[in-house]
Amino acid sequence: MKSMLSNEVGGPETLVLTNLPAPEPKKNQVRIKVHAAGVNFPDTLIIRDLYQMKPLRPFAPGGEIAGEVEALGEGVTHLSVGDRVLGMTGFGGFSTHVVAEAAQVVKIPDDMPYDEAACFVLTYGTSHHALKDRAQIKEGETLLILGAAGGVGVAAIELGKAAGARVIAAVSSEEKAQFCKEVGADDTLIYSRDMSDRAAQKEFSNQIKALSGSKGVDVIYDAVGGDYAEPAVRSLAWKGRYLVVGFPAGIPSIPLNLTLLKGCQIVGVFWGAHTMREPQNHAENMGDLFRLYGEGKIKPRISASYPLEKAGEALQLLQDRKVLGKVVVTMG
Repeated sequence: MKSMLSNEVGGPETLVLTNLPAPEPKKNQVRIKVHAAGVNFPDTLIIRDLYQMKPLRPFAPGGEIAGEVEALGEGVTHLSVGDRVLGMTGFGGFSTHVVAEAAQVVKIPDDMPYDEAACFVLTYGTSHHALKDRAQIKEGETLLILGAAGGVGVAAIELGKAAGARVIAAVSSEEKAQFCKEVGADDTLIYSRDMSDRAAQKEFSNQIKALSGSKGVDVIYDAVGGDYAEPAVRSLAWKGRYLVVGFPAGIPSIPLNLTLLKGCQIVGVFWGAHTMREPQNHAENMGDLFRLYGEGKIKPRISASYPLEKAGEALQLLQDRKVLGKVVVTMG
């Protein structure tokens, strides 16, 4: 098998294509012949030892994959050799073969392409859990999405619309704004790439209020963090919900008096822990997502595809925040 390994702490340029023996599945595991692997922001962190999970080196990044079951470990009964599946691996996905816990592997519809399957579960799983379970979003509410042109942001646009919400997509460029409109956003706003001074923050908050009206927004889906968080919270409606999803712009500090003044909630979204702690709810959510996919209401927007040997370039594109929708690594 071939694998793009992280042998040292560093950026995408440190990954090395390496030949390795194919792994054997242990009890309750399966070996999957990988056809495609999704590229996600945690992949850029894990190779720098900045993610909460720190695997022993050498390891390959890549937390979600799609492919065919090739071998079964002892005790696996819900899968068979040859099944078309997607799987959450945490890491190891940038490889032609990977061993995964059988409980984290799900059969995919026959008409679902491998590249779409590899870009499905993390983004849509995160956004569905955020909007359905954590925000309990309702039809007619207004949803503001920060970082709306990225993978989880695009998923949130589609799922917000499927829930009957009015969606405002906040992005950093006109190109991204146009992309979000094509996905289905009702309105867009372009924020400054530098939100460090109070004037820029006030302008950002005013932009949101201009689009949402005097009431404010009901739900904020924040996949950006940093200095964008506080002005967004200031635009919340009474009893609004602010969803903490990610921090590519840094971990924000939010004055807690704002929660008192607005009667609002700051709600954490840790989808990975949710899948482990609440497996039944996760299974129900996956059923929701496959149904929505079958109805054509959600569909991964893949803007770029890279072969395995260029997986570092895929990570760099994501790290530079130049991705529209999703990027995938294919095994050929």
